Amino acid sequence: MPALRTTSPLPPRDPLVNGATLVAASENLWRVIGPSGRILGHLGARGDGTARRYLALRYQPAQRRLRELGSFWNAADAVDCLRWSR
Repeated sequence: MPALRTTSPLPPRDPLVNGATLVAASENLWRVIGPSGRILGHLGARGDGTARRYLALRYQPAQRRLRELGSFWNAADAVDCLRWSR
């Protein structure tokens, strides 16, 4: 079972896949770390309850910002997006 480490008050409610580990970066933002220890990107959360969406985010050094790769209904799909978009 994948590890989920966070001190954030609103952690993702869905299980993560592929052995990814989440480390809290802020209240609604987690760093996604792959099984090899490499940072895959970030997972953001927006909304509450049934309206909650999970964002797959990747840091763009040239623009010095996080770029949204997609918005998903569950955290597992957002993590898969980060995993496969490399």
